Order: sequence, then structure tokens, then C-alpha cells
Amino acid sequence: MHECRGRISSLLFLVFLGIFPSNPEVFAMDTLTLSSSAFKQNGPVPSKYTCDGADVNPPLAINVVPAGARSLALIVDDPDAPAGVWVHWVVWNIGANTTEIKENSVPQGAQQGLTDFRDRKYGGPCPPSGTHRYFFKLYALDTVLTLGPAATKPALDQAMKGHIIGQTELIGKYSRK
Repeated sequence: MHECRGRISSLLFLVFLGIFPSNPEVFAMDTLTLSSSAFKQNGPVPSKYTCDGADVNPPLAINVVPAGARSLALIVDDPDAPAGVWVHWVVWNIGANTTEIKENSVPQGAQQGLTDFRDRKYGGPCPPSGTHRYFFKLYALDTVLTLGPAATKPALDQAMKGHIIGQTELIGKYSRK
């Protein structure tokens, strides 16, 4: 009992000094985030950003990149595809100071790899049936990657090992009419 009181007293002291935040939401504000003005988390992806529309990437907002980040990487994939995870976009060496990826664009200096469409560009949601989830996964890295233009998601995953200092994801859903 005495040991528990000692830990609580130490924690309260840290809160008092302002070293340890008393509000757990403060931690959430200090975390890498990815959002879109086109759709909300777990919301429907507008058809404009799919194979049924203009098939361009949606606008993405990046916030709270970790201090030690030298670059960012983005992977968009569909884990609900009939043949297994389907890769829609692979982008790396996005500048660590990037705060947005505009609609139908790639940040200057970033590189795109091969998707499962066998293309080096964004390929929007295009599920054969039902509603699929599309994961927009953003990684903050402590390095700049050296990958060739034919790199795929597995190559990017391998290159990122040991270099991820932050990550987040935004999930959108889509079903064809």
C-alpha cells in the first residue's frame, strides 16, 4: 500500500510541475494525424476519387509530424480485395515539413512506386462487389529512402523497417453502384 501511494504521489508531483500532462487528450494532440476534407474517418470516399469518377487522389492533411522525422511515406491499400490486400498508392520521400497533399497531386520531391494496377500513380477504389475499406497509412521516418521507381509496397515496407518514428491511418469506405 505504501509503495502505491508513493507512485501516486510521484505522478501527482509530475502533474503539478507540468512535466506529465494531467489530461490524457494532450497525448492525442501530440500524435501524427492524417485527415481529408473529402471524407471522414470510416466514412464513404466520394466517387470522384474512385475508378467511377476522376480517379484522382483525395486531398490529405498532415499534422503533428514527429520532431526527428526526415521524410514521410504513404501507402493506400484495400485489405478487403478478393485476392488479398490490393495496393492503390505507394509514395515515399514526402518532405517531413509537408502539411498537405493536394487533390490530384504528389508532393514535390516525393517518389511513387508501383501499385497493384502496375502503375506509378494513385489508383482509386474500385471494388468488384460490396463495400471495401481503404487504408491511407502515413509513416514518419527518421531517414530519406533510396528506392528505385519500380519499388512496390513490400520493398517500401522493408526499407522502412527500423526507421518508423510515427504512424497513423485514415480509413475510407467505398462500394460501387
